[in-house]
Amino acid sequence: MSDREIALEAVGLTKRFPGVIANEDVNLTVRKGEIIALLGENGAGKSTLVKMIYGLYQPDEGEIRIKGERVRMTSPRDAIKRGIGMVHQHFQLVPVFTVAENVILGDEPQRTMFVNMKKATADVAEIAERYGLHVDVNARVEDLPVGAQQRVEILKALYRKADILIMDEPTAVLTPQETDELLTTMRSFADSGVSVVFITHKLREVLAIADTVVVLRSGRVVGTTTPAQTDQAGLAQMMVGRSVLLTVDREPAQPKEVVLEVRGLTANNDVGLPALRDVSFSVRAGEIVGIAGVEGNGQRELVESLTGLRSCSADTLDVRGTSALGRTPHAIHAMGVGHVPEDREKDGLVGPVLIADNMVLNRFDEPEFSSHGLRNRGAITALATRLVEQFDVRTPSISTPAESLSGGNKQKVVIARELAADPTLLIASQPTRGVDVGSIEFIHSQIVKARDAGAGVLLVSAELDEVLGLSDRILVMYDGRIVAELAGPDIDRARIGQLMAGMA
Repeated sequence: MSDREIALEAVGLTKRFPGVIANEDVNLTVRKGEIIALLGENGAGKSTLVKMIYGLYQPDEGEIRIKGERVRMTSPRDAIKRGIGMVHQHFQLVPVFTVAENVILGDEPQRTMFVNMKKATADVAEIAERYGLHVDVNARVEDLPVGAQQRVEILKALYRKADILIMDEPTAVLTPQETDELLTTMRSFADSGVSVVFITHKLREVLAIADTVVVLRSGRVVGTTTPAQTDQAGLAQMMVGRSVLLTVDREPAQPKEVVLEVRGLTANNDVGLPALRDVSFSVRAGEIVGIAGVEGNGQRELVESLTGLRSCSADTLDVRGTSALGRTPHAIHAMGVGHVPEDREKDGLVGPVLIADNMVLNRFDEPEFSSHGLRNRGAITALATRLVEQFDVRTPSISTPAESLSGGNKQKVVIARELAADPTLLIASQPTRGVDVGSIEFIHSQIVKARDAGAGVLLVSAELDEVLGLSDRILVMYDGRIVAELAGPDIDRARIGQLMAGMA
């Protein structure tokens, strides 16, 4: 690899924001046809680095070189002209446009005053064929599955003749099969001379596809290695600075009585279309039931229906034998239900409110914490102090606003609050989304501890590794339905991936 032509260099890049050094003296070398993985915890500086390379930010110090030439990227347009393309984690597509229309948008081939769509469609089809990106160029994007939309994003970059491709969390919403296809495609890019820089937190993918791994911590490069020289444990230690337990140590489940019984549950999505279709399942005390599925197949509506946040209908929706149908979120919490929402910023915390008060958001009216309409500050302070220590929330004070915490510490506050109430049923939706590998280790251990203490746990996660690692039983959701229930030897990664994609 070292004898290949250098395609991109970042030399001494530093970027400061008020009160924060996001990147400090970062050096990065990318060679032609090389796949480089950027790893690091939340806030390590990965996104800031690639945004400087793509022209979204300008560095305060250092320089960027393309094929040996020093360049100044004042905007993404400059980066595109230099052969750099970026595939964003959240797709930048127009749903009602066709694939070809999305790909050429902003760079349309024109014939006199009009766009030459015949030529454009043919050009896009040729690029898709050349790189093995199988997609119908005449299909509307809104009709495509997520994996195909990802390919459209890649086509946009290749259409603009990118020979350096930056990919930000490219597999975040893909099924295992789609992920494998994308990794194969990335390797074909490299074989054709395209350089790939990709950000991911999935260590298995890094070891499977990267030529070089660059690890950032606190804005600096702390190590460069190759898959042949390390393993998942080694990468995790480089990221965090200590040993990390990557697999959950847990005993077999000892299921007891049913704590959640759901029969014939139906609900609509935000625009009034069916999102849940006759969903039925149960959760027992002392077990973790995982919901696997590609995002957008009814998981969010399921959690909101169970926690009183969404109107629904059901033949049965019982918590410990008592109907929860039509009850408010606060009333459902009082039935012994803990809820870790998928969006901690919107539904889990009140940002400007102190950490101490966030710890009792759903228990503020309990006698322990209030009397005659007045809060018992001493009890709230004692609880918050204990939970901050027990759940290792990194904060200077419980009197700090929750919005000042990092993502991982915000999530710990939510987890601490919900588990402190000793729930009979814990509904955990995307419990480790956006948190680093060290916090993931801790959160997983707390979920297992809740199970072992007798709680029933419903785990909803877009991370298949998380579902596989924690669940005693797995339910697969597709198109608003439970399409399979798997347990024990039936839990097979490839089979689950097929079911997630709608392949019965």
